[in-house]
Amino acid sequence: MLDLAIIIVCLAFAFLVSLILTKKWITVAKAIGIIGKDMNKYKKPEAADFGGMMPMLAIVLALFLYIFFKTFLLQTSTHLIEILVICITLILAGLIGFMNDVLSLKMTKDKEMIAEKIFGKIRGMGGWTRMLLTIPIAIPLIIINAGQPFITVPFLGQVWIGLAYPLVIVTIAIVGATNGMNLLAGYNGLESWLGVVILFGLGIVSLFTGQLWLALIAAIIIFALAGFLVFNKFPAKVFPGDSLTFGLGALVACFAIMGNMEKFALFLFIPFIIEGILKARSGFKAENFGVPQKDGSLELSNKKIYSLTHFFLRFLKKVKSSHKVYEKDVVLGVVVLEIILVIIGLMWLI
Repeated sequence: MLDLAIIIVCLAFAFLVSLILTKKWITVAKAIGIIGKDMNKYKKPEAADFGGMMPMLAIVLALFLYIFFKTFLLQTSTHLIEILVICITLILAGLIGFMNDVLSLKMTKDKEMIAEKIFGKIRGMGGWTRMLLTIPIAIPLIIINAGQPFITVPFLGQVWIGLAYPLVIVTIAIVGATNGMNLLAGYNGLESWLGVVILFGLGIVSLFTGQLWLALIAAIIIFALAGFLVFNKFPAKVFPGDSLTFGLGALVACFAIMGNMEKFALFLFIPFIIEGILKARSGFKAENFGVPQKDGSLELSNKKIYSLTHFFLRFLKKVKSSHKVYEKDVVLGVVVLEIILVIIGLMWLI
């Protein structure tokens, strides 16, 4: 009974803290000029930016609360190190994502000079260099030697790879997940909904494999994202920024490695892999946005498909009787694709 009460308190805490912090951030961000234009709206309305820090902070605080309950009420230390490592990994991902947001922020001349003094040469770095900046996010997982150092090789089965697993595989997983999650974005609520669906799938697998602590963390993340979605869903009052996408990517990698569900996580990451391939066709220069019309619908900006969002814009335009595609339709299309992958993956594993 006590366990259930603790779970309910942690979930409610994650939702409420995320909700309250996000609402407060919207006011603060607008007051200090941290805003972005909603590019999929005809009049390009402005909304608070970098809001993804709030649900990430709510997740960390909820996990700290859970650790407190485990230590003082349940008097157990099982998986405390792993949970703390997830917290540290999330904090690192959020900070690096925030730094990436700041580097891309349009500033006044005074603020530009300050940013130049703080970040210096980093502001001039290309996408590949900034991607390499996500490598430190893997350090907490590496130093505790998280995961099982085995890979499956055709005709050979399970092969032990020793230190190559934490040093190479874990690093690739973190860099790939954080940057991959960042590619498929730009529509109201899209990143948050994808995070909810993916973490739901990972949580179900954790539950069925007896990893209840991971299942609870997945639930905490989902509730924190739900609090953020209140303001991030269409029409968005706040944008997530890289803090959320980097954080979610790092969390997916943590679940894959700590829960020994690498194959399942990679399967759920198919949309992001496809997105990366499509983006590569444009040299990673193409934007995900559509061209907004006066009636609220969207049109393709290019005949070529450089994003999954472009694919769904074209596909839905053909199948809908009105031939009108709206931002909500594109988000729904991508999210439904992810839901289908989760269902197929769960049927495969369970």
